[in-house]
Amino acid sequence: MTVYFLGGGNMAEAIIAGLRRARPVLPVHVADRGEEKRRRLAQQYRVAVSEKLPVPTADDVLVLAVKPQDMQTACAGVETGGALVLSVAAGLSTATLSRYLNGHTRIIRVMPNTPSKIGLGVSGLFAPEYIGQTDRDTAEMLMRPAGMTIWLDDENRMHRITGISGSGSAYVFYLLDALAAAAREQGFSAQDARSLSLATFKGAVALAEAQTEDFSVLQQQVTSKGGTTAEAVKVFEARDIAGSIAQGVAACVRRSEEIAAVFEKTPSEAV
Repeated sequence: MTVYFLGGGNMAEAIIAGLRRARPVLPVHVADRGEEKRRRLAQQYRVAVSEKLPVPTADDVLVLAVKPQDMQTACAGVETGGALVLSVAAGLSTATLSRYLNGHTRIIRVMPNTPSKIGLGVSGLFAPEYIGQTDRDTAEMLMRPAGMTIWLDDENRMHRITGISGSGSAYVFYLLDALAAAAREQGFSAQDARSLSLATFKGAVALAEAQTEDFSVLQQQVTSKGGTTAEAVKVFEARDIAGSIAQGVAACVRRSEEIAAVFEKTPSEAV
């Protein structure tokens, strides 16, 4: 089995990094138009590279790792060879992907996130009911080195997991940046502000993993009535930070649904 990647961007690299840690001799081939990108991936991960995708076989896996808006163009002329296809493109349904691939239906969708690059990612997976267990196991085997996997029984839930874990690392980076900015305002150097923010998040996550209580209970345990933390939480609640996060997730889900609606139209309907 060879794992082919159509596109060598961030998501492809994250999956490749996991595969190289878990299965260092597994044949991997990346097709990408960027010469510099091909050179770097070949050097860093010891993968075969080419500008054009070779024709796989039914025993191979083809990972579609290009942006949703570029997918139809990228798939034009692609011969799947009957391979199992994994798509990491947000918002593109299996039906749309099948249309792009001339009726090929052996498709599983995957929604990973960027921490997959260091083996701490989350990948949501969906397979139509006609996809056999062997193909599901293959998808699991390829994604497990990247971190946690969760199978979804409804394709529409791919939009929802996009809003939580798929885009969630960006939310965490946003909060890290905000805490570091607040630290700088309090007179800490940029380096100390970064270190304090990272250590605080890392420690809080590790503590939460070691406990069984709800996150809200852990927060309350640190928030003494009338104390310093309570004053900060009071501001957060007055600004409805939790509500804003929920609204942001909902907006992300809606955007994924909008993308799907656009690409599910046939060319004649889109005109």
